[in-house]
Amino acid sequence: MAKCCSFTASRNWLFKYSFANSGLKSSTKDLGDGTIMHCWIPKTHKEKNPTLLLIHGIGANAMWQWNEFITALSSRFNLYVPDLLFFGESYTSRCERTESFQAQCVMRTMEAYGVKKMIVVGLSYGGFVGYSMAAQYPEAVEKLVLGCSGVCLEEKDMENGMFQVKSVEEAVSILLPQTPEKLRQLLRLSFYKPAKNVPSCFLNDFIDVMCTVNHQERKELIEALHNKRKFAHLPKITQPTLIIWGEYDQIFPLELGHRLKRHLGENAQLVIIKGAGHAINMEKPKELYKHLKSFLLDSHPHTKENSNGNTDKLD
Repeated sequence: MAKCCSFTASRNWLFKYSFANSGLKSSTKDLGDGTIMHCWIPKTHKEKNPTLLLIHGIGANAMWQWNEFITALSSRFNLYVPDLLFFGESYTSRCERTESFQAQCVMRTMEAYGVKKMIVVGLSYGGFVGYSMAAQYPEAVEKLVLGCSGVCLEEKDMENGMFQVKSVEEAVSILLPQTPEKLRQLLRLSFYKPAKNVPSCFLNDFIDVMCTVNHQERKELIEALHNKRKFAHLPKITQPTLIIWGEYDQIFPLELGHRLKRHLGENAQLVIIKGAGHAINMEKPKELYKHLKSFLLDSHPHTKENSNGNTDKLD
């Protein structure tokens, strides 16, 4: 539970204000099978604008990972920013933990809002979900952006020493940190230039607010990603795909980006962000937005200018 003077809880509140100030509103859909999905949706859906779905990763809820981008993107797109199951206010009583089930829940949520076609951007774990959406719903997903998302990993990659960790259990202990030292280790793996000497009180506060709720369920999500995963089973999607990777990613090494580019062939382009680790959205937000803009916005002439004529926040 958040403390009365929690820095993390206060920042969470500021992110809510930021999202609301960018033309979004908080909404919840009951999918009717024990599944509740929370999503930030446009206060007014503009038919002339394309729809952009932003999917977060394991690290925190949707607001923490996308706040830097929503002001620039919301003027050009109908933005939908869901919390995945077991993050934020989304939850299910069902036992499925695969990215395929997450993708189905996100798609059902979009259908509940009347959205039939969309562009999908997924960061890290969110990219697994986005890729699964593109494979399962090719008529709905028009384009795909994957940010540092190791969708083409195999179970044997860990055994072969590709990753910094030696087991799924070790990965879980870092990705879902329960102590300040584990959170420091996560920062070191996620950032090319991690913050140093962060006081333990701040780290404990973040853990209390962000890392203790639904810990068992999130652990099962990570285990499901790895269990019996084979590259040969990865479907080959046909949508135009932008693959973006941090040069020094230690969570999902760059080799996985090259592997995915080879798998998708001419339908995909790989962009490597120099001087960045895994957390490209936090470490290099301006460069990430530049590539998003080039891939997504320039193909839609009516989105090239903000409706009010203002320049982009990240430009």
